[in-house]
Amino acid sequence: MKSRFILLSILALGAAAPAQAKAETAVLAGGCFWGMESVFEHVKGVTNVVSGYAGGSAKDANYDKVSSESTGHAEAVKITYDPSKVSYAQLLQIYFTVAHDPTQVNRQDPDTGPSYRSAIFPQSPQQAAFARAFISRLNGAHIFKAPIATKIEKGGFYPAEAYHQDFARKNPTYPYIVINDRPKVVALKKKFPAFYRA
Repeated sequence: MKSRFILLSILALGAAAPAQAKAETAVLAGGCFWGMESVFEHVKGVTNVVSGYAGGSAKDANYDKVSSESTGHAEAVKITYDPSKVSYAQLLQIYFTVAHDPTQVNRQDPDTGPSYRSAIFPQSPQQAAFARAFISRLNGAHIFKAPIATKIEKGGFYPAEAYHQDFARKNPTYPYIVINDRPKVVALKKKFPAFYRA
């Protein structure tokens, strides 16, 4: 109950910001982009989710090179959302609570390497300030058993190959999806019923 209260109080950090009419974007990295995409495409107010590579350079933004763990990219998702229906604060709450484990360094079980790191790529100075405050409050509240490993980073976003897009939706019985990603969507529905959509 304590952790839920603290997360709700953190949401209040963004409560004073008026909802904007136009669509906004968020770029979040937290392990394999299949799982991140599968979570956020089930969030009400999210209009599009693209799997891709954040950070690094455009010339190396392909799966073979990124998988070498030497390009500086992180597997990430670019989320387009309607801020009148879901806020950046609420997206971060889902990100930290069900989309991945923010305490793991350069990994998300069973994947290891810096391309699977936990990182936020703010799309505006306001997002950067809010994300820093969010992480600071989470660390100060000791909600997790280990320090939060999530970093605030700069860098572009490059869409991944077509076969990676909507992978979980197109391949619901793929073993990796069943074992690692489906439980995240189940957790989203259980913990955030007001934001879940089938």
